[in-house]
Amino acid sequence: MTARPIVIAAGGTGGHFIPAEALARALAARGHAIALMTDRRAGERGHGIFAEGPQFVLPGAGIAGHGLARRAGAALALARGTRQARAILRRLDALAVVGFGGYPSVPPLLGARLLGKDRPLIFLHEGNAVLGQANKALARFADGIATSFARVAGLPAHAHPEPTGMPVRDDIAALHATPYIPPGDAIRLLVWGGSLGARVFSDVVPDAIGRLPAGLRARLRVTQQARAEDIDRVRAAYDALGIRATLSPFFSDVAALLAAAHLVVGRAGGSSVAELTNAGRPAILVPLPIAAGDEQGANAAALVQEGAAWMIRQPGFTAAALAERLQALLSDPASLADAARAARGLARPDAARRFADLIEARIAERLHRTPRPAYPTAAKTETPA
Repeated sequence: MTARPIVIAAGGTGGHFIPAEALARALAARGHAIALMTDRRAGERGHGIFAEGPQFVLPGAGIAGHGLARRAGAALALARGTRQARAILRRLDALAVVGFGGYPSVPPLLGARLLGKDRPLIFLHEGNAVLGQANKALARFADGIATSFARVAGLPAHAHPEPTGMPVRDDIAALHATPYIPPGDAIRLLVWGGSLGARVFSDVVPDAIGRLPAGLRARLRVTQQARAEDIDRVRAAYDALGIRATLSPFFSDVAALLAAAHLVVGRAGGSSVAELTNAGRPAILVPLPIAAGDEQGANAAALVQEGAAWMIRQPGFTAAALAERLQALLSDPASLADAARAARGLARPDAARRFADLIEARIAERLHRTPRPAYPTAAKTETPA
């Protein structure tokens, strides 16, 4: 492969960085040079695939939802980041820039756009069932858009997205071959909430479990992510109920936890949904209520529509409502197995390969000077005179 690099633009949350790393590994395995452009929140990576190549930390900040002064400051930071990205991309002679959404992807992709007719190819990945604000602004000049979901709201009318799926870590992709075994004597419940909004699970889940019939409750084994400041009270609640519980603010062995889980309770971020479907695990999804475009609600609805999950909106996520749902599901192993099967059917464990194929196909067209519009156009139908 040519030494001209493919630049990955990602930062901020794991929901953006995890698929970015998975794609980078797939591209590097094919001989491509990789560079990273990120933001100050993420900083330089000291290990992993990105540590093997150049990294550039750019200024920038999100604009949506702030006061006028902060929005003006954020716009100036994005402008500085765009100028820096443009200069770096010209110096690197980059083949392509791939953005994974969020404001950290804006300066690199705008910088690429400003390089004119000889610019790098521009690719987007949308991890949710609703196009994010940053991707919405960038989609009109992208050479390719990869999506995690088959249907994504908010795409431009001229867009022809490729439903590649969400790239995941190798250990998560490997779970696709692990069968789901319905609960027997023990029922393993996995509760995860990420860094945002996990407190609601600490407030609601132990209370809900305390409302279950004693025989069902005695079979439960709970693994729950909880904020550090909540762990003592959550542990005390489970101890009082006689529940065997493992609690931590962070779990590094997500693949093992998913493989063991009979039912998951958690948020519906793009990466979380991809992990659930690759593992083929049934879930009760509680979308994060503060997302501007209700992306998590759309993600959860996509799984519910296919029979792969159940959704409870956070205003209705009470101990009584959760207890009712848990009792119904845990008393009906067949329904859990059906949802697990449906979830597995939605998975794309080869998403990183699919996205890498898309990028390489566009690069090949560019290098062979094949004329091509930014998006394929529909064939025209001629009416006989």
